[in-house]
Parts: sequence; structure tokens; C-alpha cells
Amino acid sequence: MSTRTLIVGGSGGLGRVIAQHFADRGDDVVITSRDKARAETVAARIGARGLALDLAQPETISASLAEVAAVDHLVITAVGQAANTLAQFNITDAVTAVTMKLVGYAETVRVLRDRFTPGASVVLFGGLAKERPYPGSTIVSTFNAGITGLVRTLAIEIAPHRVNALHPGLIGDSPKWRDVPDPPHSAQTPIGRLVTMAEIADATEFLLRNTGVNAHDLHMDGGLLAT
Repeated sequence: MSTRTLIVGGSGGLGRVIAQHFADRGDDVVITSRDKARAETVAARIGARGLALDLAQPETISASLAEVAAVDHLVITAVGQAANTLAQFNITDAVTAVTMKLVGYAETVRVLRDRFTPGASVVLFGGLAKERPYPGSTIVSTFNAGITGLVRTLAIEIAPHRVNALHPGLIGDSPKWRDVPDPPHSAQTPIGRLVTMAEIADATEFLLRNTGVNAHDLHMDGGLLAT
């Protein structure tokens, strides 16, 4: 039987690359998007199945995942990173982002916990803003730091299943940065460039596969934090 991998937020950007990575290796992949049509369209292109799921409405998550029978790997990549400064604080956007990233992530794991197979593992996505805030990142930095706390408590609550966090820095070939000349941090990293989406996908697979890694924050930044 092929590995059953669920990628929450797998219909676009980094999530789609990760979903394609696992589909290409033969996994039975399910991806989600807030929009059902988008999830199904993208899923058809990468050889997966698509479901509608809105992490910002955690009370709907259980019903949205009702048809998912068993999970070997769970990856939650969905992000909500609109700039939100204290000077022009948008409370609605802040509540939505925190609800999605922390309550939605936790509820997804709770809903699926009883469907985890023996040896199942989880990867939650945070981001380097928790370590390197930038103007407008107050909420982003806060919920990404919250992912660290969430991973540590989940590692106890869902034991013996493993859960880890992956915190990417800027991703050089992402839609946001691939066409930007000299993007921020690229000259500061010891590797002399930004990390790639393929490297993030590979790191995700490592965290899911390696049975000795648990309750860990993996920073994927090309060594930026050392500078």
C-alpha cells in the first residue's frame, strides 16, 4: 500500500511543490484549499485528490476531513502573512491569521489523530520571522513562534506519533521572490543564495521520514541565523 500523505494548503506555492514531490514518489496524496474547485483542479494536475478546507473556520474542519480515512504523513503549510503593523493594526486580519495558524493547525491534528497509522508523523510550517522580525510582522512573528510551542505540546499529546516544525526563510524561486533582483538576505547567507522550494520539500520529507527527529524546529535559511 502506498504512503497516504495529506498536504493542507497544497494547492499553490510551496504547498503545491511539496504535494508534487510526494505524488511523484508514489504517495497517495490529498491536498486541500479553501476553494473546492481549485483543490480538485490542482489535484488532477499532480495526480492527487482535492478537498476544501478552511483553517480560519476551525469548527468546520472535522466535517471537511470526514472522507480522509487514514494518514501516514500530515503536512500543514497554509499561511496567512499579510503585513499588519501596530500603527495601522487590523484586528480582523490579526484574529483570522492567528485562528488559522494556531487554532486551525491544532484542530486539524486533533481531528486526524485517531486516523494516524502506526508510525505516522506531522510537519507544521512556521517561518523565520519568529527569529528575525521585520516591519509589519508582529502577528506573523507571534504565530510562527506559537508553532514552536504547539509542536512541543503536540509531541507529548499525540505520542508516539512525531511532530516537527519547519521554518523557512525567504525562498528564492518562490512566486514572491523568483523575479526580484537581489532579494533580501541572498548575499548574507553563508551559502550565498536563498533556499529553494525543492530544498524545502526535501527537508519536509526528512522530518516525516526520520524516526529519531521529534519536537524539533528546523530552520531552513541557508545559515542566515548564524550571521
